[in-house]
Amino acid sequence: MTILIGSIVAIVIVLVIAAVLAVHVVNQYEMGVVFRLGRVTDVKKPGLALIIPLIDRMPKVSMRIVTMPIQSQGIITRDNVSVDISAVAYFRVVDAVKSLVAIENVYSAIDQIAQTTLRKVVGQHTLDETLAETDVINSGIREILDVTTLEWGVEVTLVELKDIQLPDSMKRAMARQAEAEREKRAKIIAAEGESLAAAALGDASDTMMAHPLALQLRNLQTLVELGVDKNTTVVFPAPLMSTISELGAFMARETASANAVKVPGVAATGMPRGLVDPLAAVVQNPGQADSYGIVRTI
Repeated sequence: MTILIGSIVAIVIVLVIAAVLAVHVVNQYEMGVVFRLGRVTDVKKPGLALIIPLIDRMPKVSMRIVTMPIQSQGIITRDNVSVDISAVAYFRVVDAVKSLVAIENVYSAIDQIAQTTLRKVVGQHTLDETLAETDVINSGIREILDVTTLEWGVEVTLVELKDIQLPDSMKRAMARQAEAEREKRAKIIAAEGESLAAAALGDASDTMMAHPLALQLRNLQTLVELGVDKNTTVVFPAPLMSTISELGAFMARETASANAVKVPGVAATGMPRGLVDPLAAVVQNPGQADSYGIVRTI
């Protein structure tokens, strides 16, 4: 009786162990590949899966996207500049059977081929292209990886360059280049401003020549602007040549009148002889205007 009870207990224990070994739960993000005596017989979808204990083996394969950093690589670009570039790759398993059968360790294989592909693609570009056309390099790396990894049941969804380390000498050279570029832009902008200012001054001078009073109004406006500070003495020259021309015309008319009527000691204009003579001298020789005090100052 004791032996019978012991046998029943043993059978129950074996059945429990067999049930535990036979029943598996496949998560939503996994796929189960069933190997029966070493051969692939089935692929279990997410949910409850039953296998034959001790005969079947069911490894589970994650179908989620995996993030894999690509360690920094010392690369020489096409224009012989040494740079250190690191990247990151995103991939996922699309065929669970191939990922187990076609390659021993899919994660290690993708890591290694990603490093070699990164060196190959970046080495075909110059430094300026590497810095400015990262999208082209990323696409080139992903396309090359897909050709190989699809045979392993893996799809590379994205590759991104993460960090580009330049030598210190190259950083200084690029800084000087950027500074020179900024200086060039500043000089071009300043030259354009001078050109516009010269054109505006030319238009203003044409307007003043057409309207002589405009210059006088501008002089008065300048005096108003300078007169804000009441502690400043301003010497403002009047337009000398135009004044001399007006005096010359005036003296010509008065001389004609003086020839008709002569009054001793007084010019025909009614002006004293001492004032008429200096004005006449200035008309004949404008360079003597300063000696006679003709230049008006404010």
